[in-house]
Amino acid sequence: METFAEYILNEKEISAKLEITYYLAKKRNIFFDKSVVFKTEIARIFLNYVPIEIDKNLILTACLLCNCQKLEISQDLEQIKSYAKRGAEYLFSIGFDKRFCKICEEVNRYSNSNPREKESDILELVDQFGGMLLDRPERIGLKPDEALVLLEYRNLKDKYNRYMQSFIDFIKELEKMQYDIAKAEVTPLEALVELYRNSEDEKKFITAVVYEFEPQIDELLEKKGGIQYAQNKKILAKENPNRPLFSEETTRKVMGHLLGNEEE
Repeated sequence: METFAEYILNEKEISAKLEITYYLAKKRNIFFDKSVVFKTEIARIFLNYVPIEIDKNLILTACLLCNCQKLEISQDLEQIKSYAKRGAEYLFSIGFDKRFCKICEEVNRYSNSNPREKESDILELVDQFGGMLLDRPERIGLKPDEALVLLEYRNLKDKYNRYMQSFIDFIKELEKMQYDIAKAEVTPLEALVELYRNSEDEKKFITAVVYEFEPQIDELLEKKGGIQYAQNKKILAKENPNRPLFSEETTRKVMGHLLGNEEE
C-alpha cells in the first residue's frame, strides 16, 4: 500500500488535496484552518499565471502541510520559531522525503536552513503576504499594496528571495483585474478575503473557493494571458459542476491511508 505522502502527492487535483489535508488534520490534530486554504489559493493562481519552471504539485502540497505544527495562538517565541522545523520532522515521520520536508521547514528562516530550496521561496512569499491580508486580533487585514511594501522593505529586507519581484509584479497585475461578487466589482484578492471572512469554517471555505472563486479567477487569468491557462484551459467547475466535495468515498480513502499508516 502506498504511503500517505505518496497518496497526497499522486493526487493532482488541488480540490482533492484540500479534502485530504482536511481529513488528515481531523485525524492527527495538526494545524489546518481557513488561512492555509487562503494562502494555498494565492500560490495556485501565482503558479498558473507566472511562467516558472517548477513543480506546482510539490509546492501546493507543501503549502497545505508546511504549517502543520503551527500553534493557533502562542505567546512562546521559541515555539513560534520552531514550529516549521517540528512540522518538517512530523512530515518525515509520515513518509515524506527529506527534500520535501526541507522545503516545508524553509517556509520561514528561523531554522537557518541553507542553502534554501527554490520552492521554499514561494512558500515564504505566500505565507507572509497572505497572512498580512487576513484579520488578526490586534489588527485588521492589510490592503495588498500595504502588504507588498512591508513584505519587501520590512519582513524580507536584506534577504534574498529569487521570486520576490515576480510575485510583486503578479500581485500588482492581479489588483488591476475586476472580479464580480454579488454584482459588485472588486479585485480578486478583495473577493477572496471576503469569502474567507464569510465562511464559517475551513470546510465551507474550501467549497466556496473551489466552486465560486476558482472558476471566475481562472477565466480572468486566461483572458489576461496567463501562460499556463493558454496551454491548459481546464476549469474544474465548468468540466464537472456536480463533483461532490467531502464525499463518503474520499473519506474512506483518506481514512484508509491514515489508519494503514498507523498499523505499520
